[in-house]
Amino acid sequence: MSTKNPRINYRQKTLLGLLSTFDGRLPKVDFQKYLFLYTHEFQKEPSFEFVPYKYGGFSFQSYADKRRLNDIGALMDSDDWRLNQNFEIEDLYDKVEFNQFYKKYSTIKGDKLVQDIYRRYPYYAINSEIAGRLMTKKEIENIEIARPIEKKECFFTIGYEGSSFEGYLNRLIRNNIKLLVDVRRNALSRKYGFSKKTLSETLNNLGIEYTHIPELGISSEKRQNLKNENDYERLFDLYEKNELQKNKKSLKKLHQIFLNRKRVAITCFEAHSNMCHRGRVAKALSHSPKWNFDIRHI
Repeated sequence: MSTKNPRINYRQKTLLGLLSTFDGRLPKVDFQKYLFLYTHEFQKEPSFEFVPYKYGGFSFQSYADKRRLNDIGALMDSDDWRLNQNFEIEDLYDKVEFNQFYKKYSTIKGDKLVQDIYRRYPYYAINSEIAGRLMTKKEIENIEIARPIEKKECFFTIGYEGSSFEGYLNRLIRNNIKLLVDVRRNALSRKYGFSKKTLSETLNNLGIEYTHIPELGISSEKRQNLKNENDYERLFDLYEKNELQKNKKSLKKLHQIFLNRKRVAITCFEAHSNMCHRGRVAKALSHSPKWNFDIRHI
């Protein structure tokens, strides 16, 4: 008996469509590489973004979607990627693009597929655990050239509003952030990837340290009924006069973290630092004795 589920979004249909093009089953590394190439070369607005990970470009969102597709029965519960042939997919579009992609790449798989991507997109190989086995000495040099190397001391702030998890992580990687300090009072989020457990574990796998200083956050109760920039300004003025004055110990701790790690970012939700208390944290830090460091909002 077939099963229909109209709640599959375009991004998830991209996964199913690509998998269907390859007869419904692919090894997990091959699938991830095909997805990378398809979104980069056959979609004007990529459905997925990628970060340089253990085997090259990797989409965390694709695995979040895989869990969802497993739950509704569209995929088989398997380590690799396998369609449930009894699941009927309605309105599976982009068939022309999928067929063109298949003709171009179906004969390249396994190590050759990985090598092809590493040669053409070396940034995504900078954290690879298999590049040394697959690539020539010259190709490894090209990968190293793609690695962000800026080491000058700099303090950063970053928000995740409007950003994918991968886009957020790439901002940290490309700016060679060594440690992320979470300054949310409660490090929880309904948005995939941004709750403390997932965020800290992912950063650890990317070689970026994570710490949480909730004392520098603002309670959710005080964030209620903020309607315009003036409301935010009043809130942050009170935060600067009260909470920050009471939490000089936490500011001193943050300052010492920065002096130790050189390239540190603080994070909260809002996209723009002037609409987020992290802007005031950075401002307070800049008033520390002998402060002579750049502050960048990324």
